[in-house]
Amino acid sequence: VLYKENIGKATPTPVTPEMERVKRNQEIISSVLYKENVGKVTPTPITPEMERVKRNQEIISSVLYKENVGQATPTPVTPEMERVRRNQEQISSVAYREGLGKATPSPVTPEMERVKRNQEQISSVLYKEHMAKGTPTPLTPEMERAKRNQENISSVLYSDSFRKQVQGKAAYVLDTPEMRRVRETQKHISTVKYHEDFEKSKGSFTPVVTDPITERVKKNMQDFSDISYRGIQRRVVEMERKRVDQDQENLTG
Repeated sequence: VLYKENIGKATPTPVTPEMERVKRNQEIISSVLYKENVGKVTPTPITPEMERVKRNQEIISSVLYKENVGQATPTPVTPEMERVRRNQEQISSVAYREGLGKATPSPVTPEMERVKRNQEQISSVLYKEHMAKGTPTPLTPEMERAKRNQENISSVLYSDSFRKQVQGKAAYVLDTPEMRRVRETQKHISTVKYHEDFEKSKGSFTPVVTDPITERVKKNMQDFSDISYRGIQRRVVEMERKRVDQDQENLTG
């Protein structure tokens, strides 16, 4: 308050191109002086010990941060909050577009394309020069086995997480008038399409008399289908049980 009382009244002045030029020159001069004052340093390689200390510091910082965080009460996202957030996004978008000045589009000339390709080739050459030489290692059966075990463990953990977090839970959606209107419209369209297809296919089939022989063949086919289905189902159950046992052995072993 005392600081504001001691400040007198001032007249705002517009930012002219000359002031912008002077400001840029001052920034360039400051950058040059800063670089001149920086002495020579000796780069040190990042050793495994430094990596270990860095990871420990990150873990300690994470633990201290979580300890300092107090208990909070979660609040549901209400429709009013959603509306306010959308309004804020729209206001931000409008303000951003108003702050943009007018620009003149420039065509991409063949010279610009050539320079761009040259820069990409130079970057690729410099990147390959800095890369160290590596020694290829063969993919042994032990590596293949470890890879399959990791995939099985990942699949089991993903399935457990899915069953605990997602399975059996439904996503609640508000039944708005707009959604009801769309649903009714889809029903009408489906009904119209069904009647249209029915009218087109009407009269295109031939009725067949059901005799005892046809009934017997139909019953035999049904029996064969039931036997085949039960056999396949039994085999699927056995394969599933073996897979679960193998996953348990991989996790425990």
